[in-house]
Amino acid sequence: MYGKDKGGILQHPDGTVLKQLQPPPRGPREQEFYNKVYAADCCDSVLLELRKYLPKYFGSWSPPTAPNDLYLKLEDVTRKFDKPCIMDVKIGQKSYDPYASAEKIQQQVSKYPLMEEIGFLVLGMRVYHIHSDSYETQNQHYGRSLTKETIKDGMSRFFHNGYCLRKDAVAASIQKIEKILQWFESQEQLNFYASSLLFVYEGSCQLTATRLSDGTLAEKRVVPKGLLQDGDLLEYNNNIHVINSTENGKIEASVGKSFPKIYAFHKKAYSKRHHSQISLKAENPEQDNVWKSSTCISQEHLNGNVIPQLEKVFCHMPKEIKENADVDVRMIDFAHVFPSTTKDKGYIYGLKNLITVLQNILDN
Repeated sequence: MYGKDKGGILQHPDGTVLKQLQPPPRGPREQEFYNKVYAADCCDSVLLELRKYLPKYFGSWSPPTAPNDLYLKLEDVTRKFDKPCIMDVKIGQKSYDPYASAEKIQQQVSKYPLMEEIGFLVLGMRVYHIHSDSYETQNQHYGRSLTKETIKDGMSRFFHNGYCLRKDAVAASIQKIEKILQWFESQEQLNFYASSLLFVYEGSCQLTATRLSDGTLAEKRVVPKGLLQDGDLLEYNNNIHVINSTENGKIEASVGKSFPKIYAFHKKAYSKRHHSQISLKAENPEQDNVWKSSTCISQEHLNGNVIPQLEKVFCHMPKEIKENADVDVRMIDFAHVFPSTTKDKGYIYGLKNLITVLQNILDN
């Protein structure tokens, strides 16, 4: 949203999104930027590489009923996701451009005095919570409340789905940012101010039910198709199979190679098994990186609460899984992009500090 009577991003029936052109000089400057980067005859290797990190641009658009209203027609980055979790993070040490007035500079600095030190600002987020099938939203006031001491916990909120921390999405996000950082380290022709990174990851889980041999239904939550490699499907992403339920209450579950992609069994199936034992065995004994010290976890007397035990395994995914997470990170908002002859030190500082914060979330 900008202004009291202006709408935000609109959705076109063809699946693209429409961003209304801001008043001059911001709107025309952003349109000029997109036109330059996506010019049909563009042969600048720096700009061609930059396209990888932007939403695709389909030119301008005006509604038939209001031909004077101009919109930028852009790729909907969230379209391929079922339950997209979205975060907008403004990057850079300065949120004002070199031509800003003293009044504008003071206004921007007062909004978030820590911008120069932290190098980025969370403008908003929307996180899907599996257990309640609902979204948690936070606006720019939430981001501006974050300090150097609380920024790690504040950002980790975006990667928590109500059950566990999505470390796979954190790791994949870091990899995406590092590629954008490489581009910035390699170019000296553009500087970006008040520009953002748009983070999107898949928040939904596939819910299936399996009938145990004693007739009990066990619900299982698994991550979506996008997190699996091609050919790595087993019973529609269901890699835990209950083999049997013996008379003494012991349940054995064989775990396939991609078992970390499963989050947790629903506790309902085990609420009556007060003296049960869950035995999870990896088919490949060499998967030490998954189990850390052993290839079997066994705990007696779970008293019906199996979720915390399985979360310890399934919510801390190994590196090879993290790389496959369905995550997208794109650069957006280019109303303040200017030609330059030097590296964009402010943006680079922000990217590096953002990577550090995300890495701390991953490590702790």
